[in-house]
Amino acid sequence: MSKWFHIDSGVGEPAFNMAFDEALLNQIATIGSPALRFYGWTEPAATFGYFQKIADVEQVTRLRPLIRRPTGGGLVPHADDWTYSFTVPPGHWWYRLKAENSCSQMHQWLQSAFQSLGSKTELAPCCRKDIPGQCFAGYEKHDLLFVGRKLAGAAQRRNKLGLLIQGSIQPPPANLEREHFIESMIEIGNDLFNGMAAELKPDEGLTDLTKALAEERYRRTDYNRRR
Repeated sequence: MSKWFHIDSGVGEPAFNMAFDEALLNQIATIGSPALRFYGWTEPAATFGYFQKIADVEQVTRLRPLIRRPTGGGLVPHADDWTYSFTVPPGHWWYRLKAENSCSQMHQWLQSAFQSLGSKTELAPCCRKDIPGQCFAGYEKHDLLFVGRKLAGAAQRRNKLGLLIQGSIQPPPANLEREHFIESMIEIGNDLFNGMAAELKPDEGLTDLTKALAEERYRRTDYNRRR
């Protein structure tokens, strides 16, 4: 049986949300097993890819604050979306997947969860880029589609500490409840990892690192405007 973790951290302010995900990446080798996190937003905001230029992002959205993600990808607006992250320690089989296969695996997981709730989705066979640099204007190969439009996309960061995937579902299907979606994701995850998920309870180290990253990076204008 393969152990893994889940956590619903509720709504958080934008800088905290990004800091928590990076803290998980930094700590996941110590945690020792994959961790699936669900979260929401205290206010409308936009996150943008680590390598994007802030000047380009400012031209295509009026949303503020603008927060630079620890992962790549494009601009993602946030308000009522269902947001998640998935963090994997080095050595785990998922960590060894190529980036394209990792994205496909993540969206197959989502697809199975939605199917169990009665919503039929499909993986995009190829790309459609309506507005370059905006994650939900068009779609990439393996993104999750619902009635022909993008429902879920994801961005990744892989380093020696582990693998972080950040994803957003927007807008969530109107006939579904977030709690049922989370339950379905955990159930599908148990099958995927041949194990039983346990709730992740942040220890002092993870909590302190999240606070430090929020203050030293994600709340700082100079960090978010570094490119």
